[in-house]
Amino acid sequence: MKIQPLGDRVLVEPLKEGEVNKGGIIIPDTAKEKPQEGKVIAVGTGKLNDKGEKIAFNVKKGDRVLMPKYGGTEVKIDGKEYQIVREEDILGIIED
Repeated sequence: MKIQPLGDRVLVEPLKEGEVNKGGIIIPDTAKEKPQEGKVIAVGTGKLNDKGEKIAFNVKKGDRVLMPKYGGTEVKIDGKEYQIVREEDILGIIED
């Protein structure tokens, strides 16, 4: 299955943190915090300004981004979890 976000929305695959912390303690799923980092999988069709012109996206497919802990819409596609967020909700792009 393939999904194409609409408007100024972005499909992000949350990057999972390690299962074991530095001290070697295994953290159960119920105690883990939501990931704040993700990889952009697809971008929408674009937002329109008052003149009807499309505004270019600041993020592109493949970018690593920083997202708020809570926000967006969680979706499951072919068994994998993704989030659909508005581009304006993305906090930043992580550069290596």
